[in-house]
Amino acid sequence: MTLFAQGALLGLSAAAQPGPYQAYLLAQSLRNGAVRTLPVVLVPLTSDPPVIAAVLVALAQVPAGLLRALQLLGGAVVLWLAFSALRGLRAPLAAPEAKAPPRGFWRAVLLNFTNPNAWIFWSAVGGPVLAAAWRDGRAEAGGFLAGFYAFLLGGNAALVAAAGGLGRLGPRTQRALTAISGLALLAFGLWQLAKGLAGPRA
Repeated sequence: MTLFAQGALLGLSAAAQPGPYQAYLLAQSLRNGAVRTLPVVLVPLTSDPPVIAAVLVALAQVPAGLLRALQLLGGAVVLWLAFSALRGLRAPLAAPEAKAPPRGFWRAVLLNFTNPNAWIFWSAVGGPVLAAAWRDGRAEAGGFLAGFYAFLLGGNAALVAAAGGLGRLGPRTQRALTAISGLALLAFGLWQLAKGLAGPRA
C-alpha cells in the first residue's frame, strides 16, 4: 500500500500540473463535450509504455540529444494543435457526430509521447521507483503503477468534466475558453521550441 500511495501522490500531482496535454484536454472538452473527450484521458496508457520501457532498459537518464530532439518535435506538435484550436474559432461551434471516431485521441498520443516532461519524469522520478519496486516483486510494481494511473486518469477526467460543464454555459463562454486553451497551447509550444533551440546550458 505504501507504493500505491506513492504512485497515487505522483499521479495526482502530474494531473494537477499545467502542461500542453492538459491544455489540449481543455480545448477538446470545450469543443466536443466531456463525454466525447473522456477517451482522450486514457492517452497516457498508450503513450507512456514505450517511454517507461526505454527508461527501464537504459537504467539511466535520457540522453541530452534525445531530449533536445523531443523538445523541438514536441514544440512543433503543440504549435500545430494550437493553430488547429484557434482556427476552429472561425467556424460555428456545432455538435460532433455521435458516430465520429475520437480523432483527438491520436493527436494527444503524439503530443504526450513527444512531451519531454514525460521522459524527464520517468527517467528521474517514476523509473527509479518502478525499477526498485520491480526488484521487490511484481505486486509492488503493479501497486505503484495502479496508484499512479488511477489518480492521473481520475484527475484528468475531473478536468474534462469541469471543462465540459463550463462549455455548456453558452457559445460566448465556450469560444472564450477555447481561445484561452488555444493560446495556452501556443505558449507551451513556443516555450518548448525555445528550450530545444537553446540547447543545454554550458
